[in-house]
Amino acid sequence: MGIKAALSKPFAAFIVGRIQKWKNNAVKAQHDTLADLVATAKNTAFGKDHHFSDIKNYEDFKKHVPIRDYEGLKTYIDRIVAGEEDVTWKGKPAYFAKTSGTTSGAKYIPISKESMPEHLKAARNALLTYIHETGNADFVNGKMIFLQGSPVMDTKNGIKIGRLSGIVANLVPAYLQKNRLPSYATNCIEDWEEKVDAIVEETINEDMTLISGIPPWVQMYFDKLIAKTKGKPIKDIFPNFKLFVYGGVNYEPYRAKIEASIGRKIDAIETYPASEGFIAYQDSQKDKGLLLLADAGMFYEFIPADEYYNENPTRLSLTDVALDTNYALILNTNAGLWGYSLGDTVKFVSKDPYKIMVTGRIKHFISAFGEHVIGEEVEHALLSVANAEGVEITEFTVAPQVIDPEGGLPYHEWFVEFTEVPKDLAAFSKKVDEALQKKNIYYFDLIEGKILQPLVIRTLQKDAFVNYMRAEGKLGGQNKVPRLANDRKIADRLSSFQIK
Repeated sequence: MGIKAALSKPFAAFIVGRIQKWKNNAVKAQHDTLADLVATAKNTAFGKDHHFSDIKNYEDFKKHVPIRDYEGLKTYIDRIVAGEEDVTWKGKPAYFAKTSGTTSGAKYIPISKESMPEHLKAARNALLTYIHETGNADFVNGKMIFLQGSPVMDTKNGIKIGRLSGIVANLVPAYLQKNRLPSYATNCIEDWEEKVDAIVEETINEDMTLISGIPPWVQMYFDKLIAKTKGKPIKDIFPNFKLFVYGGVNYEPYRAKIEASIGRKIDAIETYPASEGFIAYQDSQKDKGLLLLADAGMFYEFIPADEYYNENPTRLSLTDVALDTNYALILNTNAGLWGYSLGDTVKFVSKDPYKIMVTGRIKHFISAFGEHVIGEEVEHALLSVANAEGVEITEFTVAPQVIDPEGGLPYHEWFVEFTEVPKDLAAFSKKVDEALQKKNIYYFDLIEGKILQPLVIRTLQKDAFVNYMRAEGKLGGQNKVPRLANDRKIADRLSSFQIK
């Protein structure tokens, strides 16, 4: 056992002991966090506007701070982006994480000097809890790869701007730098396929022990390694590969293929990071629940998902949540987000300790590849082009095609019933794809990086959707075909109505 592995075990035990203290008192940790957040921000513009000086408890907080999404907080965030200080949090943010937007384009999520360390600590602690539980620490002596975005950042009014993964790449602790791959230069490559090729060249002869990334990106990396070695499984290329760390998308659609590529099953840790904060991670190999980080500078609220669109939905703190109920997750953070609707839904699978599973998005969505495409974006992309070209759309829905039947890259498959099919469907499809790229920066990145091929439109017979709904017993009433779904249940059934 190497020296790093040997030292990691007592350190892991120490950290797990500290985690156990708040883990056993999560409700108290949450209400202490709320008090600290309100006290710190009471003299900010937001704090004054929402009477933070009058807030003594959670009931007061709910009276003064409404639930908002990014659009609802945008007037405040625009002031921060413009360089104003003490808007929603003291001073200025240390960074902005640039992420995909909705009606307003790109979003700028503030990351403060208080919140950034929590991102790093959570990632570290996910590994330390694994070491403490399993005793497996040898991976810390080998090379670790983090498939992530470019670390290159822009600056706006003195604040650095980048993708969250790129920001984190600049802050990797010195003791991990020698173990970390790829190189900085390779990490800066924007074209994803070119980048993965370079990563293959840098890693193929290294002792890789930990690999981390979004599953489809990792699969591309594995595919290229296998091709480069003329068919060797990953276990033969990296015999000491011990641990896979992932997040961002549901792993299950990819698990079988990834394990087949590796050639054996491997331990995996699921994480739940977001630009707004690192929310949870899997702290045990014995169950799939994610430990909710109750002492990480964030106060969580939970709205029953079926009440989310009510005028006055129920708002719960950790004190009153129930098991196996879908909740919309609301964040209040030490980076100055207040009553912030993240858009995700979660359910509690344990209350001793508090553990969650991510169940989806509050709205229909596609994020099979980490793109977080929402209904508004697909509607805008298709209808803006259709209206410009005088094309009438009867109905449509969109689904991911994870495995191309023809062996190419994955793609978004659009099932569209036209009143009259465009004369040049290929040109029409290209314009729709370009419109979607403009609306969603993650989708743009996936197309540019050759993770996805451009969308494919399948034209459907007249009355295809009517016939589908009739067959499902959902014709009429309030029933609607979702504009998009993250699975293929609807898509596979609509395939029978396709015009060949």
